This record gives sequence, C-alpha cells and structure tokens, in this order.
Amino acid sequence: MLQHTLCAYNITRRSFLGLSVHRADTFFTRLRGLLGRTRLDGDDGMWVVPSKGIHSIGVLFAVDLVYLDADEKVVHTIENFRPFRIAPLKIKAQTVLELPLRTIYSSRTQTGDQIRVCSPEQLKSNWNAPSRM
Repeated sequence: MLQHTLCAYNITRRSFLGLSVHRADTFFTRLRGLLGRTRLDGDDGMWVVPSKGIHSIGVLFAVDLVYLDADEKVVHTIENFRPFRIAPLKIKAQTVLELPLRTIYSSRTQTGDQIRVCSPEQLKSNWNAPSRM
C-alpha cells in the first residue's frame, strides 16, 4: 500500500511541525506505529487517526505528542514522551501527531493553535488563499 506524505502546519504560529508525516489510519498501521524505527528525522512524523492517546511500549526513542480535535485544533501537548509509557487519553482528541523531540518547542505550538495536516499540494494551494488558512 502506497503511503502519501503529508505536511503538518501550525496556522496560528505560521510554523511547520513536519514535512514528511505519515498517516496511520488502519488497524495495522496504528498497531505498528513507530515500532522498528530507531528515530524520527527532523521533518518526519506519524499522524495516528483516530486516536485519543498513544503508548510508546516497544518504541526506542522519545517523541513530542500533539493531540488534535476533529477540527485539527490542539487540545493537548506532551514534550519528550519517553519510551515504554502510556500517554493520557484526552476525550476531546480525535487524532495524535507523533513528532521528533523539540518540535513543539521549535514550532511554538500551544493548546488552542489551529493545525493543518494535508498533502503538500493542498498546502501549496491554500498558501495562495490566505483567507482559507
């Protein structure tokens, strides 16, 4: 199955969270998650759909977590989520972004920020239409 690469952009802060984000939206892709990887590169990420929380059991590295509601608004963040942990469930969350360490800090992402997770083509078309972003 071909996986399309997505971008995660913080509209509120005008900053990127990731340029190579992969969608985990089937039972098997969510189950596998980040297992088998030794790290996330600077622009990598995983978008877990649907999800109200994740675990890092079997994951070998820490990540930043950004919980999003149905409108892709940030409802919770966790920096430096370490291996072999279970993240809290957030009732308002519909999806979770798993991102490299320090992504939350470097993008200045906060609860309430509006995020856009989409293909590079969609982001480019929206870039030229500021009222939509």
